[in-house]
Amino acid sequence: MGKRASGKGFATLESVENSALEASLTLVGAGRRFPLVGGQSWAIGRGDGCAVQLDSRSVSRLHALIQRREAGDFSLVDLGSRNGSFVNGRRVSLPTVLNHEDRLVCGDQELVFQGAARRPAAADELSGADTRNLPTTALHMHTLTTIVVVDIRDFTPLARAVPEALLSQTIGTWFLRTGQIAQRLGSWAQRYIGDAVMAVWIHDNQSNLAPDLLRALRAVSEIDAVTGELHRALPLPGPLRIGAGVNTGPAMVGGTDFTALGDTVNAAFRLEAATKQLGLGVALGERTFDELKLGPPAPFERRQVELKGYDAPSTAWAVSFERLAEFLKQSLPAAGG
Repeated sequence: MGKRASGKGFATLESVENSALEASLTLVGAGRRFPLVGGQSWAIGRGDGCAVQLDSRSVSRLHALIQRREAGDFSLVDLGSRNGSFVNGRRVSLPTVLNHEDRLVCGDQELVFQGAARRPAAADELSGADTRNLPTTALHMHTLTTIVVVDIRDFTPLARAVPEALLSQTIGTWFLRTGQIAQRLGSWAQRYIGDAVMAVWIHDNQSNLAPDLLRALRAVSEIDAVTGELHRALPLPGPLRIGAGVNTGPAMVGGTDFTALGDTVNAAFRLEAATKQLGLGVALGERTFDELKLGPPAPFERRQVELKGYDAPSTAWAVSFERLAEFLKQSLPAAGG
């Protein structure tokens, strides 16, 4: 991953030097090359604004999505296209990791993927730049982080109730919009896990975490809003719902897979699962709540929860999405973003 993408989060077609160091798609027969640089997501389709724009009626306006993953490799997500997306002749339904020289077919258009050799940024490239969200291959111990885990509720019944193409479009669109929100609001990295997303915030200023935490909570609130609106754009049986766990503490971050590891991460996943017990949308860990330094009246409710894998009950601070949105409106100047 590189610096945060601007605008829609899509890279643009551009001439590229040092091609051996960069990933790209090449349109077979036409020789057009689309570099996959400058962002984390590139849309494939015939619509305006697509990074990989294909002029064919067999290609949907928003056909598929290339995502750069935390490990630096790339995956293809079909967005419920009319004619499907294929990798080496196999139809894509869930995110599929791409290998060098894989052949992608979208409609009647064939593309060849060239993988990238990741290179460390030179010192002069980073000089004066905001590096807070640049992942590193070095594994850093005990970095202070906030982990946000967001999961789609009742995904298994949904998968049984809708056609595969619609399910692909739903999960692909959700991944795209969720990732864009998290990235825009300062997330260091996002990991897509089945029907869930984990986003990581790294805290450089440990003496004043509240602004970072408000950005993370704002991301949770915006993700809830876009999730609830998906059924208006897609023929789903009804609105989708999510649950979210937010936990702050030390974690190991970086490494060759650009991820976060440790008890802080595990607890965030458990807090997300606990929202089902609590009957509320969001559960914060104790340190997350303490670092917000909220005065009364705060919308969060103190609850004791049983977290899977933990011997003793844990304290969680829970809130509905509606009350979280109201709280963030009042805190908007501090949330920034």
